[in-house]
Amino acid sequence: MTGDPALTLRTCGVMPAEGDEAMIEAPPTGPWSELRGTAAVQVEHVSRTFVTKRAVVQALADVSLHAAPGEIVTVVGSSGCGKTTLLELVCGLQRPDTGSVTSAPAALMPQRDLLLPWLSAIDNAGLALHARGVKRADARKQAAPWFERFGLDGFEQTRPAELSGGMRQRVSFLRSLLAGKPVLALDEPFAALDAITRVEMQGWLGRVLVTEPRTVVLVTHDVEEAVVLGDRVIVLSPRPGRTAAAVEVPHPRPRKRTDPEIVELRERVLSALGVTS
Repeated sequence: MTGDPALTLRTCGVMPAEGDEAMIEAPPTGPWSELRGTAAVQVEHVSRTFVTKRAVVQALADVSLHAAPGEIVTVVGSSGCGKTTLLELVCGLQRPDTGSVTSAPAALMPQRDLLLPWLSAIDNAGLALHARGVKRADARKQAAPWFERFGLDGFEQTRPAELSGGMRQRVSFLRSLLAGKPVLALDEPFAALDAITRVEMQGWLGRVLVTEPRTVVLVTHDVEEAVVLGDRVIVLSPRPGRTAAAVEVPHPRPRKRTDPEIVELRERVLSALGVTS
């Protein structure tokens, strides 16, 4: 956990990284609901390489994807294939070496919840508003109605250390939502949870995004999660990550993981990953 609030805010997409304001292009004029069919996120032939003292590591190579407004695109791949790098490129926290990234303003929800331990749950949720100059009392008023909707009613004044893992992730997601960005970049949001809580949270997120639609790019190791939540699944190859396949999920959300169509799609994605049962 970082003790630098500014770094935490940048990581969560609340504040831009220094020098990266131009990375994310301004959205077209007009409400996003009128832009269906126009890409809210467009990644074209992107490559990204990191140079360290020990090695040169190519994380991504010629990766392309797009997400229309209101669409959920999930990205699956093995560890180290550049999934987190891809999200940081979408959010403007990194720049591609080659290719282009165009996105509406995006908020990143990282793997760790990065809640500030000295703040209450409601102040953590309102952190995005407070960072934009909203007074803390007004930020609390705006965040408060969401606590009942998110199953957090009664925990507004609770510190993060006293919350369960699932509750912390809900607060983290609420903070990302209140950032007011049309695009949410979710980095394995449930990976640290136990299996039962993870399934519960997947269902919860699916229901939330029906009532509060956003354009979402979600990366995960969980193939079933990708198919249950995503409208399209992008499969990345092992490092360097390349676009190995794109699998459409032509079924309305929310979905049941036991539906035969979902099971079949899960097997297609596993096959694209080179996994045989």
